[in-house]
Amino acid sequence: MDKTYDYIIVGAGSAGCVLANRLSEDGNHSVLLLEAGGSDRNILIAMPTALSYPMASKRYNWGYESEPEPYVGNRRITCPRGKGLGGTSSINGMVYVRGHACDFDEWVAEGATGWGYADCLPYFKRSETWQGGEDTYRGGSGPLGVSGGNNMTGNPLYQAFIDAGVEAGYPRTDDYNGHCGEGFGQMHMTVAGGVRESTSRAYLRPAQSRPNLTVQKHVLVDQLVFDGTRVTGVKGTRKGRPCEWKAGKEVILSAGSIASPMILQRSGVGPAAVLARLGITPKHDLPGVGQNLQDHLEVYFQFHCKQPVSLNSKLNLVSKFFIGARWFFFKSGLGATNHFESCAFIRSRAGLKSPDIQYHFLPAAMRYDGTPSIKGHGFQVHVGPNKPKSRGRVEITSPDPAAHPSILFNYLEHEADIAAWRQCIRLTREIIAQQAMDPYRGDELQPGLEVSSDDEIDAWVRENVESAYHPCGTARMGQSDDPMSVVDTECRVLGIEGVRVVDASVFPTVPYGNINAPTIMVAEKASDLILGRPKLPPADVPVWIDDEWETRQRLNPGAAGEVD
Repeated sequence: MDKTYDYIIVGAGSAGCVLANRLSEDGNHSVLLLEAGGSDRNILIAMPTALSYPMASKRYNWGYESEPEPYVGNRRITCPRGKGLGGTSSINGMVYVRGHACDFDEWVAEGATGWGYADCLPYFKRSETWQGGEDTYRGGSGPLGVSGGNNMTGNPLYQAFIDAGVEAGYPRTDDYNGHCGEGFGQMHMTVAGGVRESTSRAYLRPAQSRPNLTVQKHVLVDQLVFDGTRVTGVKGTRKGRPCEWKAGKEVILSAGSIASPMILQRSGVGPAAVLARLGITPKHDLPGVGQNLQDHLEVYFQFHCKQPVSLNSKLNLVSKFFIGARWFFFKSGLGATNHFESCAFIRSRAGLKSPDIQYHFLPAAMRYDGTPSIKGHGFQVHVGPNKPKSRGRVEITSPDPAAHPSILFNYLEHEADIAAWRQCIRLTREIIAQQAMDPYRGDELQPGLEVSSDDEIDAWVRENVESAYHPCGTARMGQSDDPMSVVDTECRVLGIEGVRVVDASVFPTVPYGNINAPTIMVAEKASDLILGRPKLPPADVPVWIDDEWETRQRLNPGAAGEVD
């Protein structure tokens, strides 16, 4: 432990594995990657359809939950975070959504200059090998394989959902990660060759043979080590034994939006009142650390399916055996997908420039653990407003690094979030009621048609919403004159030398979809900033936005079509 590394990366997750690869690739810098968990080499992680198993495992999931949430019936909401190489990218649903162009321009408006869509697109492209090859918007030679799973083959429900959206007046998009980020289309996933493409598999494994990269597992980092106002390393335990690691250049916290602010707070960096309450001497009063917590909520809209085409017939043990066997030997079939193969992003009302409701379509009626929720056949959409105004916080509860934090999301605190849910429920019913779904649509199982008034919708939503597992924003990027900023636009912690935060913590606002892809992009871009390399040139490309967005919520019903 006497060795000094140029860079110490804390956390081998969606961002940390990217940084480990990029910071070590030229061979000029010694890099140490510290991870609290262990190996990710497990067939249930690798098999896309088995996604519910690693998420339910204490071995791979920290198992956080919120405080009783006051605006959703005082329920404690689960907050899964990955533990082990690959972090949450090893246990998530593998959905690949970059975010709408407007999301990153919103970051700029919040003070994150240099992080607009034109600045970020080149780094999305650099990270990716898209199944369709490189074009203006997509990458063709990056580490991360992205595909459409089984590309909607073999199940008519995927296309029926897209057709229903078009009939309802929404655009059809060939690539929501490309020119048109609004509308109905095929969903993309971090699956390559039929296998989960975690950042461990995509970025870390190809780099682990480099002599200048050291990976240490089972390391619980307690806090930063200071020399005055400069961070010179970290200390914690490895397999229960106290250790200290030295950094010659920088420490980079990539432990995620829950753990990164915890490490800062235990180190005396954060809201002084929170630290003093726990007997921690404040080294730097930075009130934004742990604040600005954002997340997406979702519900399952479930229907009976009138035709025996759903995946409900594949949820028995015999079918699962044959699905698993085909995947094991050929990496194909139903085992090679997360089953979310069609999707949509729509605007809930006129006056919004970009979408604020997201749909994941699933051709089955099932629970998150993979068990059927009905007898017979069914389908469901996972849906929720995805630009919430409510904000929460993360606070440590003890100086003990093993103690879970206090997490409070304040879901549905803001009246605008409640109104968005009412519109979400009603628009979803209208979409599923379109002619394209007539051959398949049976009774509405959940919420049920008896839930129709504002009060009934509000009550049902409060009782049934769940996290979509996209926490972010707890060390937000911004300008130094903003008292709630934690890092500057190069991800350096304000007021301290030698430490950065590079993960979803730095998002000023949550993007309009799943956050794994933008987290990887942030790490790609940050690697150039850390090494002082020239930034990739901005990509000045067109983005489709409804030219009548100020006055209409969708295109004219019956007139929707391809927009890209």
